[in-house]
Amino acid sequence: MPLKAVLFDFNGVILDDEAIHAALIEEILLQENLRPQRGEYDLFCLGRSDRACLDNLLSRRGRAVTPAYLDKLVAQKAAAYRARLASIEPFPFFAGAIALLQKLHAARLKIAIVTGAVRSDVDLALERGHLHSMVDCIISAESVERSKPYPDPYLRAVEALQALGSDLTAADCLAIEDTLVGIQSAREAGVKVLGVAHTYPFHMLQRRCHWALDRLDQFDLEAIAPVFDRSVAVTPPRGVSPRQ
Repeated sequence: MPLKAVLFDFNGVILDDEAIHAALIEEILLQENLRPQRGEYDLFCLGRSDRACLDNLLSRRGRAVTPAYLDKLVAQKAAAYRARLASIEPFPFFAGAIALLQKLHAARLKIAIVTGAVRSDVDLALERGHLHSMVDCIISAESVERSKPYPDPYLRAVEALQALGSDLTAADCLAIEDTLVGIQSAREAGVKVLGVAHTYPFHMLQRRCHWALDRLDQFDLEAIAPVFDRSVAVTPPRGVSPRQ
């Protein structure tokens, strides 16, 4: 089965913006009269959706928040994120990210974004990088009910690419991830994973991924693609059904 699609995480893989997200989450906690604690963003938020992140942080402090209130906080953070990025030049793409997307697009591979970010965050970056035409589908926080580390986002991405006419399966796809929850999500969906050490050390990713790189500009399509030709399909776990 040849490699047919590359499924990119977004924050921490394409966009170097994790520090911005951490600062905005800290601002929301202070607004809620809660003191941020060292290490909790990495533990409860890295790789997860804003909704899951805020729900985790508030619930562990005994705050029972309604879905509507979480919606309000997520929307507030999204607006603040867009305002923060508007003042940043150059736009914080990771070195090699745009060139890699261009290379994969030229190779006629399907490209998807699979992220816990809200869709407006993704659209903003793709517009700034003139990348929309290269991306076949976007699975964002609004696309599934359960975010990473559940496999639902990656399963939904495979479904979306199939709906566009591709005959691919999860076994024909490669995920590029930087977080442990993202790696878990992709692997449980039956997708092979390349870890890029933007967030966690190389040795931690190497133990959990099929491939690991220090930087995106080290990506070697010619080295990875032949592995898929020898691969046996991996069946996703039973009982997982992403939202239509």
